[in-house]
Formats: sequence, structure tokens, C-alpha cells
Amino acid sequence: MAELSISVTTKAASQIKAQLTKRSGSTPASGVRLGVKGGGCSGMSYVIEYCDQPRAKDKLFEVEGARVYVDPKSLIYLNGTTFDYVDTFQQKGFKFVNPQQKSECGCGESFSV
Repeated sequence: MAELSISVTTKAASQIKAQLTKRSGSTPASGVRLGVKGGGCSGMSYVIEYCDQPRAKDKLFEVEGARVYVDPKSLIYLNGTTFDYVDTFQQKGFKFVNPQQKSECGCGESFSV
């Protein structure tokens, strides 16, 4: 079986590093944790949070010095996902482009696989 993975764009990596430099308490191991939790109108929601201390089973994805941690259970649902940062007239922020996603709610906050 192929190893599970995600892709992090250079735009997302730059934004992660920019946000970590503004944040007090960041360490060389600091990054962001991506995850999936149950809830929302479509069944699952994406989670993005700061991570200063990775967990033992976390998978590390590093792009241009930006660290992204994903726990093994979330990685099953995020496999093949591209984690991007968009800055357009209509939208500004991190974006998950998940090929496993079958639908999402109208507000875009939750999804189903």
C-alpha cells in the first residue's frame, strides 16, 4: 500500500511561517496541525491549529521550512489533499483541496467523504 501523504503549496508554507513569526511562544519545532473532526452539517470538519509539540505518531510534512503535522487518523481522510493559501477578492485564508471530498455544506465549513 502506498504511503499516505498531503501536499503543502509554497503559498501555504509562506503564510504558515509568517503567522508563526507573529506568534509568541513559537519554537523551532512549531508548525500547524491539520486534522479532521466529526461535526458540522455535512459530517466532518477540517481543523487547523498551532502545534508547538508534535505527538509521537504525527506525520511531518515540511515545505520551505514550514512544518505541518497530521495525526494518523486524520491522514486517512486527508490523503492526497493539497493544503493551499488563497488571497482573492472573495476569499482569503487556508484552503483544503481534498480529492476524497464528495460534498460540502453551503457555508463550506464541513464536508463528507
